[in-house]
Amino acid sequence: MTAVPSRRAPFFVRLLLVGALLLLLGGPVSTVAQPDTSQIGEPSTLLIESDTVERDAPFVATERRVARRMLEVAGVTSEDIVYDLGSGDGRIPIIAAKTYGARGVGIEIDPELVAESREQARAAGVADRVEFREKDLFDADVSDATVVTLYLWPEINVELRPKLLRQLDPGDRIVSHDFRMGDWEPDRTVDAGKDKTGRATLYLWTVPKEVPSRLLETGDKP
Repeated sequence: MTAVPSRRAPFFVRLLLVGALLLLLGGPVSTVAQPDTSQIGEPSTLLIESDTVERDAPFVATERRVARRMLEVAGVTSEDIVYDLGSGDGRIPIIAAKTYGARGVGIEIDPELVAESREQARAAGVADRVEFREKDLFDADVSDATVVTLYLWPEINVELRPKLLRQLDPGDRIVSHDFRMGDWEPDRTVDAGKDKTGRATLYLWTVPKEVPSRLLETGDKP
């Protein structure tokens, strides 16, 4: 997973700026709410229940073992084009190309991570099969993808769902690390074992020929 694109400063940055301003003005710093760090790597209850969902998330890379399992669960072959939305350091598209001979596309908003990903692809010898685009994942065109991989907050998955279902073709696969897509029931749920956040669960969906209209809306809860 990588930093989910944000059109505003991340929560913690804004929080620190508010605290610094209060300190300079002599205000009561104790009134600044302290972030709950007890569930790093897990979805925030505040974010899930909020009416104004923000597109902010820390960069938490999927472990390579779990990344390989995601591609395996999706049944990736050399015929596939794998898009990773929020591609971070590029490991999933690179593994898809190096291990399965697939083509890979990473969508990442952080230019430093995009540069790192391109360097990693060159080092792995797959730069001719992998592309990294510096782009907001909500603005990205994924219509060429046959497989989409995600490691994003559940509310982001729900917000992305209509876009994916409109742009992908029937039979294309979506695989998510740890987080579901609202009330769209997965075709397969896989326990991928322990990782640094606890136990990794993978969810696989296949785009149907006829998409229920409710899945093209984002009104359901994550």
